[in-house]
Amino acid sequence: MKKYQIAITLVLITLAVVMRLLPHPANFAPVTAIALFGGATLPRRYAVLAPLLAMMLSDTLIGWYSLMPVTWGCYALIALASSVWLRGRGLGRGVALTAGSSVFFFAVTNFAVWAGGGLYPHTLAGLERCFVLALPFFRNTALSDMIYTAGLFSLYLLATRAATKLLRTQPIKSV
Repeated sequence: MKKYQIAITLVLITLAVVMRLLPHPANFAPVTAIALFGGATLPRRYAVLAPLLAMMLSDTLIGWYSLMPVTWGCYALIALASSVWLRGRGLGRGVALTAGSSVFFFAVTNFAVWAGGGLYPHTLAGLERCFVLALPFFRNTALSDMIYTAGLFSLYLLATRAATKLLRTQPIKSV
């Protein structure tokens, strides 16, 4: 990966973190997109670090909560999956992994809410109620995951093409 590609990736991830800090509808955040995008574009050792740093920085400002290990773990796994399944792959895989990541995050975090909290009885009916009441949040999660992921990858494509074109047109200076 070229240095300008890493720089573009880091700028886009930083912008996405800022978007998480700005006022937004519930569960309409760019973190899954950061995990997917970072996993697909950054060297593998940094892929997981991108969403974790994004969460660490933004959670420090927004506030800490009891499900942080579960939430952060989901994002780390999504970044790992992206680093394996999205590198150099097509749009179809990206859409499928984005949708799958939304479902994965919804299932794991809501199961953790049910299992670890006192909001719902620890019965099958309580688990069902937990998931049913979380469905409106899932709509925003899935929508934001698709929008932010498409945005990050599109901006990356445009920026890298522009940078490549600019670098090709620059005269080489002799020393």
